[in-house]
Amino acid sequence: MAPVPISSIKVGHIDDVQELRKNRPKTIPERFVRDMNERPTPAMALSLPSSDIPVIDFSNLTKGNTEQVQTEILKLADACENWGFFQVLNHEVDLTLMEIMEKSSRDFFMLPLEEKQKYHMAPGTVQGYGQAFVFSEDQKLDWCNMFALGIEPQFIRNPNLWPKNPATFSETVEVYSREVRKLCQNLLKYIGLGLGLEGNVFEKMFGMAVQAIRMNYYPPCSRPDLVLGLSPHSDGSALTVLQQAKGSPVGLQILKDKTWVPLQLIPNALVINIGDTIEVLTNGKYKSVEHRAVVRKDKDRLSIVTFYAPSYEVELSPMQEFVDEENPCKYRRYNHGEYNKHYVTNKLQGKKTLDFAKI
Repeated sequence: MAPVPISSIKVGHIDDVQELRKNRPKTIPERFVRDMNERPTPAMALSLPSSDIPVIDFSNLTKGNTEQVQTEILKLADACENWGFFQVLNHEVDLTLMEIMEKSSRDFFMLPLEEKQKYHMAPGTVQGYGQAFVFSEDQKLDWCNMFALGIEPQFIRNPNLWPKNPATFSETVEVYSREVRKLCQNLLKYIGLGLGLEGNVFEKMFGMAVQAIRMNYYPPCSRPDLVLGLSPHSDGSALTVLQQAKGSPVGLQILKDKTWVPLQLIPNALVINIGDTIEVLTNGKYKSVEHRAVVRKDKDRLSIVTFYAPSYEVELSPMQEFVDEENPCKYRRYNHGEYNKHYVTNKLQGKKTLDFAKI
């Protein structure tokens, strides 16, 4: 999430979707209208039964007896290998804090446009308010306003982008991010154990892990069949943690078995997905999942997303435990900082950014 300013980028005019919704509710500018093959279809509104979506009870991992711990680790391993995402209950992130974080995020998005634009996301960067991953004047745009901040290490922060309004926003982000960081560290420990590795292998390898937060606000849209809230992509992180605001409609979709599957969230759960880093380290045993967001005609949606990744100094390649004659090495050795720079300077386009690492 370090700023990567590219002064030569020309992104053209980008409409703020909240202002569009307020001032011209029936208008869908051409840059938001997707090509036919990218548009969501009505059939995609069908949700899987909740029983089909992996759910991990974090308390079984942290407080369970030996049998409960082993059973939950096996469930976690199965979710990582066969889905690439799962929901976590009893995750130890304080529920009141989650509500405060949700309210702070919504309060920020409801500010007047001129106030939000004090924290404008400059072209070629991924921190601040606006639309990230836009690199040309004719690129299709997402029906979404974003506000993103680098959290850790301190040097990736841009203090000028941390809002003073709402008054408690920055403090809330700090406290919330510390809680989510602990969750990521613990989940990676159990993911490691599920792979037959030492529990702290990822923590040792990652060094001072990079953490960023992004709030996504999706206003209602008069023609949700023409637009996407967020383009299909996988995440460049190791783990991504998503909190969806209470009362939000189904919007997140996961690509599973070549079909877009809408994700019905369990109240108070957090959604975790595997990022490109874990795919590389496991030589493809655990795959980063491609996902996207769709929007609704009658209801807005808000999500708060945390990205957790290795230090920019770390060199990554498949671990020797996952490379043999039957599973030859699929990814080259690379520097994570270089990969991050590659990721944030390309538009979201499925899993295309991972080509950077493929042999």
